[in-house]
Amino acid sequence: MESLGEVLKSWPPGGGMNAQADKLMSELLADPLVRQFRAKHPELDNRDIKINLNRVYQYVKEQSHCAACPGIERCPNDFEGHYTVLECETLNGSVQLYDRKAPCAKLTARQTEQSIRTRVRSFYVDESSLHRGFSADDIMNTDPERMLAVGRLFSYIKTTKERGLQQKGLYLVGHFGTGKTFLMCYMLHELAKAGLSGVIVYMPEFVEDLKAMLDQPSRIRETVELMKETDLLVFDDIGAENLNPWVRDHVMGTILNYRMNRKPTFYTSNHDLEALERHFSFTNKDGDEAHKGQRVMDRIRPFVEKVWVNGNNKRGR
Repeated sequence: MESLGEVLKSWPPGGGMNAQADKLMSELLADPLVRQFRAKHPELDNRDIKINLNRVYQYVKEQSHCAACPGIERCPNDFEGHYTVLECETLNGSVQLYDRKAPCAKLTARQTEQSIRTRVRSFYVDESSLHRGFSADDIMNTDPERMLAVGRLFSYIKTTKERGLQQKGLYLVGHFGTGKTFLMCYMLHELAKAGLSGVIVYMPEFVEDLKAMLDQPSRIRETVELMKETDLLVFDDIGAENLNPWVRDHVMGTILNYRMNRKPTFYTSNHDLEALERHFSFTNKDGDEAHKGQRVMDRIRPFVEKVWVNGNNKRGR
């Protein structure tokens, strides 16, 4: 549908213009949207409609576009993602018709999704995993063997939404490819809707990147501060990294020492907690240091609930 200005340009001069205007007026008065609006506002008469012909025309045109929406990226309305709304009131016996622009549901959904994305950061984790947006039914039915783990995750999300940040996080442990990382991404995405910030870190690549940043102390400091302060922190595939004493004691130790009793930390791993302690107790540089492994685990074990994730290996499907 053209704009009213374009319609007016196509009208013939003289008496023909009046005939065209009367035809347009009749079409608008017969439109179901206008009929419905006038039923809500019986004080409106034909003269009021004629005085506000441009507003009424724009209202009908944009509502028509929305009814056959081609998608937010191809929105044909004057302001992308918005449509005209009419409002009517009577002041001192005079009927006044106003219009305003309202955001459509698709624009609101896109803005909400963009807001969610700004709350969640990932380091070396596939962004598609973080924002795939599977429904709860999809997650529950993908693999019946992991149903208990999924149920516990849903319960954790629900409790956090109702009561705020929990003291304990979750430690998801299981074999390769059972969906531990995706479950954590789903949790971050769902809790971002409730306004919580989150960071997920793929440990093997993160540790190697830290080693390469030794000559960039300001960048390391910014990264550590981000992980200390985020509401939800996920260490993905912990225990698979090539550990050194500096990362263990000065990076991991600093982050975990700050977060315990403040904010929950989450983990995915192929190792149970006992095997993870052995991993933290040995480095290629200093060999076996059981007391240092125990020190790290004292900042992990009391602050997580271990959840075993059963299921089939889904990688490569």
